[in-house]
Order: sequence, then C-alpha cells, then structure tokens
Amino acid sequence: MSYVRRVGHGGALGIAYVDHGPDWAELSLPYDEKLIGMPDSGIIASGPIISLMDMATSVAIWCRLDRFRHQATLDLRVDYLRPATPGHTVIGRGECYAVTRSVAFVRGTAHDGDPADPVAHVTGTFMFTD
Repeated sequence: MSYVRRVGHGGALGIAYVDHGPDWAELSLPYDEKLIGMPDSGIIASGPIISLMDMATSVAIWCRLDRFRHQATLDLRVDYLRPATPGHTVIGRGECYAVTRSVAFVRGTAHDGDPADPVAHVTGTFMFTD
C-alpha cells in the first residue's frame, strides 16, 4: 500500500499506510505546517483529517472485501472531540462493519498518539460504482 503516499489527494497531504486487518485499516497524517488551519494555533485544519478518515474507511472496505472495488462516499459524518495536538502525527483507523450488494458501512476514529483520547469519531456509507 505504498501507493497511498505517492498519488492523488492523499499523496499531496502526506498520508501513509500504517497497518491493516481483515476489516480495518490504519493510515497516518504526519504533522506538516502546510496543513495548519489557523497559523497562530499550530492546529491541523479539519479538511486533512476528514481526508485521512475518508481514505482509512475506504481502505477498510477493500480489506473486508479482500479486493479493490470502485466506490463513492455517500455520507461521512465526522464528530470532532478536540483539536489535534500541534506537532503530532494523526492516526486514522477505519473499520468496515457491514457490506450489502451496493453499499458499505464504516466507522472509525482519529487520534494523535492515544487511541483512548480520540480527536474525532466518524461513521459513513460508501456506494459501489462498478
């Protein structure tokens, strides 16, 4: 999964593969000053974290299916619990918990070092387009 870091939107953000299992995937978003939302705070903007979680939950679907399948994000709800700590890498873990013929259901968390202290929770649905 080294392609994650090299191509597209995820590559531009620096998103990288961390680990995966049968129905989950973890990706990382390294801290980078170009991702800061408000310069005085040093806090990563919400957009890169949303992109991280969209990608982590997408990859989790492929893990569950054990293959790539074209899909589009129908809905991705992000509940922010706190800002990510400036200077820290954000880890996004996505899980695919159900798949129908045309839709996959996902959930996940983002944290910056302690999974028990998440930055955000996500839930979403993806529609298969093939």
